Amino acid sequence: MRLVSPRLLLAALLVLSARSAPSRPEFYDPRILGGEMLNNASRHGGEPLNVIISGFSTPSVLTTAGFLGFAASLGFARECFGLHRGDRQPANLGDGNGWVDEMMVLRESYGSASLGPCWESVTHRGKPSTDGSAANSGALFLAVSQEESILSHHRISRDGYNIGRDLLVQHAARTTSFKGVKYMTTASRIDDLMIPGKQGINHNITIDGVVVLLTVTVVPSIDSLASKHIGLIADYFSLLFFVHTTYCMQNIWTIW
Repeated sequence: MRLVSPRLLLAALLVLSARSAPSRPEFYDPRILGGEMLNNASRHGGEPLNVIISGFSTPSVLTTAGFLGFAASLGFARECFGLHRGDRQPANLGDGNGWVDEMMVLRESYGSASLGPCWESVTHRGKPSTDGSAANSGALFLAVSQEESILSHHRISRDGYNIGRDLLVQHAARTTSFKGVKYMTTASRIDDLMIPGKQGINHNITIDGVVVLLTVTVVPSIDSLASKHIGLIADYFSLLFFVHTTYCMQNIWTIW
């Protein structure tokens, strides 16, 4: 029997590694082809796209269903029964598609992905959008912010863009799970995609200019019968958070 030398084996592994390396970047900088890192929230300014889900994430996470599963593991879900109030907020990711409306708005779910978002009236926005054919990395761009309670008409908190981003990262920077699927997320900070300050920012709120890049990996796990039915239990306990959703500040994201 002929043995393979360690040196030859190492060379073969290096070749396989090079071939399997991603051929596209984690995301494309929207500004390169005329896009922006601010959406078009209103005539008064835009909201910062302050979180990016990396194109190096597990491919299933970058699909609509997969992303919603990841969001649910962090305690967020689509708006009540998928209904949306208010104007759509477009973003230009420099991908050849121009200004495109948000994909969805996510709100805190308070333990129930189906009923939780209904406990609060039009509050959180987490709007994702992928880049298009001219710059297709599969990445998702999020505008994340924190809003005040209904008593303050759900206006964005002072420093709400920075706070909302940081709270999302804190939720994600650990192993999370939803319906038996486990997610492991790593975060890296990017300082050169946005200019600090409040020029052009909606509500005249100052931002620190930081964007956080999240790489989400699905961790193989054994699904259990209990995990498939846990949603019913969560719906019940979500009712207990009604007062909290009415009188406390909320974290929101909007995704492109």
